[in-house]
Amino acid sequence: MIIFTRYPEPGTTKTRMIPELGAEGAADLQRGMTNHLVSKVKTLMEQRSVEVEIRFDGGSERLMRDWMGPSFTYGHQGRGDIGRRMQHALVEGFQNGYTSIVIIGSDIPDISTAIIDRAFQELEKTNLVLGPAGDGGYYLLGMRKADKDQAYPELFEGINWGTNQVLSQTIAAASQLGIGYALLDTLQDVDRPEDLKIWNRTVQFESELTAKKRISIIIPTLNEATVIEETINRLPQSDAVEIVVVDGGSSDGTAERARELGARVLSTAPSKAGQMNAGAAKARGEVLLFLHGDTCLPEQFENKVLTALTRKGVSAGAFTLGIDSEDWGLRFIERVANWRSRLFKMPYGDQALFVSRQLFSEIGGFADYPIMEDFELVRRLKKKGKIAILPDSVKTSPRRWQNFGVFKTWLLNQIIVGAYFIGIPPQRLAFWYRREKGRTNKQN
Repeated sequence: MIIFTRYPEPGTTKTRMIPELGAEGAADLQRGMTNHLVSKVKTLMEQRSVEVEIRFDGGSERLMRDWMGPSFTYGHQGRGDIGRRMQHALVEGFQNGYTSIVIIGSDIPDISTAIIDRAFQELEKTNLVLGPAGDGGYYLLGMRKADKDQAYPELFEGINWGTNQVLSQTIAAASQLGIGYALLDTLQDVDRPEDLKIWNRTVQFESELTAKKRISIIIPTLNEATVIEETINRLPQSDAVEIVVVDGGSSDGTAERARELGARVLSTAPSKAGQMNAGAAKARGEVLLFLHGDTCLPEQFENKVLTALTRKGVSAGAFTLGIDSEDWGLRFIERVANWRSRLFKMPYGDQALFVSRQLFSEIGGFADYPIMEDFELVRRLKKKGKIAILPDSVKTSPRRWQNFGVFKTWLLNQIIVGAYFIGIPPQRLAFWYRREKGRTNKQN
């Protein structure tokens, strides 16, 4: 799947909207609509094996990656009119071995995961699929590979781009070539000020969805003053999100700083499982999300969490792991961890586990273990339903790997997991874990 969008730089983005919204407002609209589309695509990635590339205009690959995250590949759209750019993207995709490609624009508020999925389904039966736009163009084009990596260049030649003839001319060209095609639902795009009501309706609907349930974010802490400020500041100030910090007796002012930042602060004995259970018991939200003190959630996580928990058969979920470092060893660990969590549906606690308050209470919360408490909770949750691994990435600090050595920490973690599986008690594992980390620290 290929998303065509533009980096939201004020003055160069959605220029038709500038008289109504101003340059900054027009750029914010571009950012918001692209984020909206990407959220639907990420849901599709959980349901279907699909690779996603973002082809952009303006900005740079670094800016796009900082904005959209590591779940995608990135490339410039290239030169020429929109037809030439789409044809070039299709040819490159077919040459890279893909047999079905869907290209979609970023300015269709009513787009849904189901519509995008249907495009891929139609490509199993026909060579071309089009998503008609209300203005006479199309918001989606899907194509199945023909001979010699060709992308039917006739479909992109002689088209009056930007007019209400685009769809009809494309269908005429397909008919002349004898290409079978399928049409999706007709949707309205947002190009002009009079179209803003379509986008505003979508924003209102999603706000109402988020407001239906409160999410309680529970953060166990022990001497996290150096990182807790960024973690809390990245969370929204909203009635729909409650922040509960459960401090285990910090001596560095963590609790005081968290309270200054607006969090509810509880105090307990220093036990991560006990702290999280205490936070859950006092939380007011219908959904519980357990977050490490040095981990930041992705933008608009609220909708993603609530949407995931409404899916049929889903009991709980977590995000993709992102480690805030460019170290190649940590990039490797990140990839391996995400491969494991997606394959076995066994995320760890640093991936921000979330679950409904009702189910968490039903299964008895975290076991009173000094280690592996998150792993054990997920094993019980899997018996209740599927664990959703969201493509959006958290950003967690690399410090625990860097403090003790990247490879040594990773190897130690794998040994602990293996030992837990063969039945060694968590209390014994915790003692051994602390002892080995102590030795590693001395060696470093």
